[in-house]
Amino acid sequence: MSPYERSKILLRFADLLEKHNDEIAALESCDNGKPYEKAAKQEVPMVARLMRYYGVENSSCWADKIHGLTVPADGLHQVQTLHEPIGVVGQTIPWNFPLLMFAWKVGPALACGNTIVLKTAEQTPLSALFVSNLLHEAGLAFTGSTEAGKTVLQLSARSKLKPVTLELGGKSPFIVCEDAHVDKAVELAHFASFFTGSRTFVHESIYDVFVNKAKARALKRTVGDPFKAGIEQCPLIDSGQFEKILGYIRAGVKNGATLEAGGERFGDKGFFIKPTVFSNVEDDMVIAQDEIFGPVQSILKFKDIDANYGLAAGVFTQNIDTANTLTRALRVGTVWVDCFDVFDARIPFGGYKMSGHGMEKRVFTVLQATCN
Repeated sequence: MSPYERSKILLRFADLLEKHNDEIAALESCDNGKPYEKAAKQEVPMVARLMRYYGVENSSCWADKIHGLTVPADGLHQVQTLHEPIGVVGQTIPWNFPLLMFAWKVGPALACGNTIVLKTAEQTPLSALFVSNLLHEAGLAFTGSTEAGKTVLQLSARSKLKPVTLELGGKSPFIVCEDAHVDKAVELAHFASFFTGSRTFVHESIYDVFVNKAKARALKRTVGDPFKAGIEQCPLIDSGQFEKILGYIRAGVKNGATLEAGGERFGDKGFFIKPTVFSNVEDDMVIAQDEIFGPVQSILKFKDIDANYGLAAGVFTQNIDTANTLTRALRVGTVWVDCFDVFDARIPFGGYKMSGHGMEKRVFTVLQATCN
């Protein structure tokens, strides 16, 4: 199939995604438990946006810009390089952002002309199945944990060193400096913890004030049916994750952290847990080290920040020197300053250390989907 034909398919696919926006969002909410409003207004439109980015965006159509170079060389030699599709691309997507991760991986691989073997998480197959049918309609025949990533790398080493890109776990630090606007920082830290699983590091001079405000915000968090307007927190993915998070909460209490709010089941039906806040958390506690994937905020006093993960971080300060220093010093793939979880089709994303290697989106994924 020519690059031009691939581009047309990706654009038709984007149109179909927008046409079926509400159906896809409903499937994502039923399957994953996230608020319908968020899926419908943010995630599905972002998927369509990503497909258009790789299909055509002014002069940025990647489908027809995968080509080699003529390289000057010493002597009477003509040297050419060639980029071509890898061929068959195996892709694994997680349950926390099934549709968005589908787009991150499928878009560039298809733009480059690859065939895809995709494994969804067993908990959340519905949206991927539905949009795959839309891909077929558009004209085409038809990501995981750190431990899973280690297994993938081992298998790669045993199979002729096939190239691997890994976007794995993240326990992103949200760093609140002493000069931060506390109320704004509390709100963003609340979002960072309960939506993406961040840890909150707060300067000791504002720690007590911050903890009290964070507790009050957690107690106001709305929990319930993902299809009701205004709901912030929905049921967990399954009974296994429900019990796992309760186990983390028990471990936090046992390790000596102070339970400020929540810590137990919400209601008597479904896999709901009350928004939970811990203070006096130490670096070596399991709730500070592990990616929990649940409604638990761990608040630490920071001096030196060290961690196994390096996917992303947030820095909250009004001092540009502090922001620049931390941005350079943090060994993470993305640093958000006075904001958090900001994404765009043109912004690459990836991590350091146990959060994986390689970058996704933009030209980085295109290069990883081709060989020369």
